[in-house]
Amino acid sequence: MVANRMIDEKEILQLLKNDKMLDKAFGFILDKYQERLYWHIRRMVGTHEDANDVFQNTMIKAYKGIQRFQGKSTLLTWLYRIASNESITFINKRSRKEVVSIYNEDLGLSNQMKAEKYTEEGLAEKYLQEAIEELPEKQRVVFIMRYYDEMPYQEMEKVLGTSVGGLKASYHHAAKKIEAYIRKQF
Repeated sequence: MVANRMIDEKEILQLLKNDKMLDKAFGFILDKYQERLYWHIRRMVGTHEDANDVFQNTMIKAYKGIQRFQGKSTLLTWLYRIASNESITFINKRSRKEVVSIYNEDLGLSNQMKAEKYTEEGLAEKYLQEAIEELPEKQRVVFIMRYYDEMPYQEMEKVLGTSVGGLKASYHHAAKKIEAYIRKQF
């Protein structure tokens, strides 16, 4: 059926209808979407190790729920929703731990970043990451989806359950806050 080409979503959905093909279909899902989902999660949680953990949790939830996927959105939108929710859950758990250890300067993404040496080009990325970390949760998610993933607002509306107008406002406020943060650094 599939030789040396990337399988499309329609074919994956057909395979999912056959219980005996579930594992194979999920393998195709991984092949097709793994990298995009990993980077989406990585931008939200910060470190490679954390992103791997959240990605694994995302895939476990997706595998367990794949037979309940109704096709009301694309597979990618559905997976983004799971990945975003898992990332937010992880960030909230990490934040609770950091509040308990507020005086421990080794915690936190920006503190981890301060320990690393940066080239001039890397300094802008460092400030961008610090600014993103400072954003409220909703603005952070919207900014990452729009800026890094270049996701259209209509797709984000399906993932986040927020109106296009609300998403545009969140992105605008996030961009202004990031701009102000970076200007303060220079």
